[in-house]
Amino acid sequence: MGKAETMAQKLLNRIRDDLRAAADPAVAESNRRFFKEGEHFLCYGLKSAAVGKIAKRYVAETKEMPKREVLSLCEALWRSGYQEEAGVACALTEKLGGAGEAEDFDLYADWVNRYVRNWAMCDALCNHTIGELAMKRPELAERLIDWTRADNRWVRRGAAVTLIIPARRGLYLPLAFRIADALLQDADDMVQKGYGWMLKAAAEAHQQEVFDFVMERRAAMPRVALRYAIEKMPQDKRKLAMARE
Repeated sequence: MGKAETMAQKLLNRIRDDLRAAADPAVAESNRRFFKEGEHFLCYGLKSAAVGKIAKRYVAETKEMPKREVLSLCEALWRSGYQEEAGVACALTEKLGGAGEAEDFDLYADWVNRYVRNWAMCDALCNHTIGELAMKRPELAERLIDWTRADNRWVRRGAAVTLIIPARRGLYLPLAFRIADALLQDADDMVQKGYGWMLKAAAEAHQQEVFDFVMERRAAMPRVALRYAIEKMPQDKRKLAMARE
C-alpha cells in the first residue's frame, strides 16, 4: 500500500470516528422519519451543521492531496451508505470546483446512480460538485439530457438540479428547457420538484422566457412542478399560470 493510500485510509477512519463521536440517536431517528421516499439509507445521527463542521476540517487536510486520492476517499465514503459520510464526500468534491475532466463527470454520474438514496444526497452532490463542473464545461452539461432517460429517479432528478446554480447565473436556458421538456410528465414527484426548481432558478435571470415556457405547457405539467417553477414570480403571473383553462 502506498503512502497516499495509507493517508487516505487514515483520513477515512478518522472521519468515521468523528461522525460516531458526534452522533445522537434522537437525530438519527428524526432523520429517518424526515425522508419518506422509501429508500434505504444509513445515518449516524448528526444535523447538517455538525456534518459541515467536521467536513470543513477534512477539506483543509485534503487540500494538498492528489485529486485521484481525494476522489478515492470520497467514493469510500459514498459506498458506506451513510448520509453523513456522503455529506463529507460532497464537501470534499465541492472544493475541487470546476477543475474536473470528462472522466470526473462520468464518475460523479456513477455515484448518483449507485449511491444516492434520497433527495438530500442527490442535491448535495448535483447542485455544487457536478453543477460547478457543468458550468465550466458546456459539452459535459449536454450529457444531462441522457440522464433524463434513466430508470433511476435520482439520476433523472439530478439532470435538473445540476443546473440550479448555472441557471441562476443566466446560463444554459435552452438546455434547461430541453431537460424540463424531457421530464415534463415524469410520474415521480421528486423529479417533478427537481425540474420545477430548475425552472424557478432559471426565472431569476429569464423570468419572461420561463413564464412563456410554463404557460405553453401548463395543461400537461404536473401541478407540483408548476408551483415550484412560478414560486418567485409576481402575483399576476402566478395567478395566470395556475388558472384552470
